[in-house]
Amino acid sequence: MTTPLLAEFESPEALIRAWARARDEGHRAVDAFTPFPLEELAEAFGPPPRLIRPAMAAAGFGAAALLYALQWWSSVHDYPLNAGGRPLHSWPVFLLVPFEVGVLAAAVAGFAALLHSCGLPRLHHPLFVMPQFERASQDRFLLLVAPKGDPAPLRALLEAAGARLVAETHP
Repeated sequence: MTTPLLAEFESPEALIRAWARARDEGHRAVDAFTPFPLEELAEAFGPPPRLIRPAMAAAGFGAAALLYALQWWSSVHDYPLNAGGRPLHSWPVFLLVPFEVGVLAAAVAGFAALLHSCGLPRLHHPLFVMPQFERASQDRFLLLVAPKGDPAPLRALLEAAGARLVAETHP
């Protein structure tokens, strides 16, 4: 796998031009770091699909169904107890605990999915080591691009588009 290239630009127009040329050549833009939002890059870096709700639903319904099945098995097959002529499978009694455990499992799964989608608990990013990354929030425009093959054509493309500095990132 080739490492992405980080290109530093002085203006937003140069960054957008470089992103468009890299996209046309088949390279994949990983991220852009700018001191202010650029509307032109909204299509390139749209929000990724979030899997928080499906993870919560699967964990909640799965835990509730599993706990209901456990209560049913223990009451009907494992330890049948006839108390006052009530049926062994008394579903109204069985619903409270699976509901509570399902809500708890959904909350825990949602929190874990949120942390995963945010990239946490990653405390360090390889870009923090790059010296030009400090200026990204002040007056520089950085574009992180993954080459589709050999990084040399991408480096030449970025430099031709007006990049002041092109550097390989470290994993």
